[in-house]
Amino acid sequence: MSEEPTDGGSNEANTDSEEQGSSNPRSQARGDTVGASSDEPPVADAPGDVVRRDRFSGGPARGFLSSLAADERIFAADLAVDRAHVVMLAEQGIVDADDAGAILAALDEIEDAGHGALPDGEDVHAAIETAVIERVGPEGGRMHTARSRNDEVAACIRYRLREDLLDAVETVVGAREQLLDAADEYAETLMPGFTHLQYAQPTTVGHYLLSYERALARDTERLLGAYARTNRSPLGGAAFAGTPFDIDRERTAELLGFDSVLGNSMDAASARDFLLEATTAFANLATTLSGLSEDIVIFANDGYVDLSDDYASTSSIMPQKKNPDTLELVRARAGDAHSAVSGLLTTLKGLPRAYNRDLQRAGQYGWESVDAVIEATEVAAGAVATAEWNEDLLAAEAGAGFSTATGVADLLAMAGLPFRTAHELVAVAAERSADPDYETLDAAAREVLDESLSALVDREAVEDALDPAASVASRDSAGGPAPDAVADQLDAARADLATDRERLVDERNALADAEKRLREEVAGYV
Repeated sequence: MSEEPTDGGSNEANTDSEEQGSSNPRSQARGDTVGASSDEPPVADAPGDVVRRDRFSGGPARGFLSSLAADERIFAADLAVDRAHVVMLAEQGIVDADDAGAILAALDEIEDAGHGALPDGEDVHAAIETAVIERVGPEGGRMHTARSRNDEVAACIRYRLREDLLDAVETVVGAREQLLDAADEYAETLMPGFTHLQYAQPTTVGHYLLSYERALARDTERLLGAYARTNRSPLGGAAFAGTPFDIDRERTAELLGFDSVLGNSMDAASARDFLLEATTAFANLATTLSGLSEDIVIFANDGYVDLSDDYASTSSIMPQKKNPDTLELVRARAGDAHSAVSGLLTTLKGLPRAYNRDLQRAGQYGWESVDAVIEATEVAAGAVATAEWNEDLLAAEAGAGFSTATGVADLLAMAGLPFRTAHELVAVAAERSADPDYETLDAAAREVLDESLSALVDREAVEDALDPAASVASRDSAGGPAPDAVADQLDAARADLATDRERLVDERNALADAEKRLREEVAGYV
């Protein structure tokens, strides 16, 4: 039985049970065919690789099957996984200390040489194993004892993806801080609020920006949730049915900084739901950014906001133009992220359990999402943080389209009129004038109620309700646009931000500590 290839950017390959033991004569033979002594450098044109052998290393489909170039993304991850596995094998007495030392020294050389120096191979995993055997000889093949490329690549994808998720969290947290600073600066700056792109109710720029910071806070939660379910070790699942060797799965998880071990070996080797969850979280984040970008593009067109030249462009033929090109591209990145979710779902939705070759294409969708969204987050936040809001125009437009109508209806309802009746009265006034004043509303009251408006409320109270600033100030319910309510929201958002920053630091420190432990263990053999 041949091995299957990796996914992840990587061609996932699984090792059948008879290939897992170091005493397997076929494994030894594969090492002999490379024919390189331990002090020779990697040979770029080495014949075949140690996994496929000559029988499966040629033919017109070899390039189609290979993912070696794309696997550069998980090169460092594979080296870490190899090191942890070899240390564990030595500690368990499955591989002797001298062989482990030679293999670990070879992995150090391979790391120093870089991905570009790897010999030809079907994927990075086979190429690294080939490079080890070139340096160590047949004993280098012991590195693959008690594992398959199925659990190996699943571990590599998780190892790399968790870093990408933390990078995304760090970027989103930074974006939230920028939005909070801008919201604080413009906390009392009036602006028109819209529904259906029509004037609706007056609000403030600070209240508006906080709405997106809150959305990004939930995106942060999703990314951290995806991180928690990504940071679990599949190593030891082997092809899918475990291994007869006395391995210590918890030890490799500890050395690699994984929080826990996936309990079922078939699930460990085959599951890609963590990848789907991460890709979906990136798509959700991209959707948030796209909405923000769309708003700012429209506001810039209306003159409400002026983007910094650093986040704008001009026409190649019309020199008077200042175009919000960066934000338009942020909108487009959402399409990239959404297509990655669709592609991954389509790849996964019909697969039978355990390994299938389709998974070779799965990991790329996660990397595409990462690349599409992290940079877009930085650009969108930077554009908003450096933008200047036209406060005079915004204030002048805050009451446009009789957007204080709801405030008048609320005032009448507070005076005892049923809200639906108050709604009708204000609607009659709106039909008579695009910008109703007290007299217009009084005439509507006489028509609807057969009495003067003064029978319900004072004229001064009505005129306050018609004023955008007074209308905003009255909306002081939790989460509302009134200055005090916005101040409360800013305090709560900054507290949430501090919590998320602390979580990010803790997770990064945990990974750094694990990397240090692994290096120390390796140093004990090399």
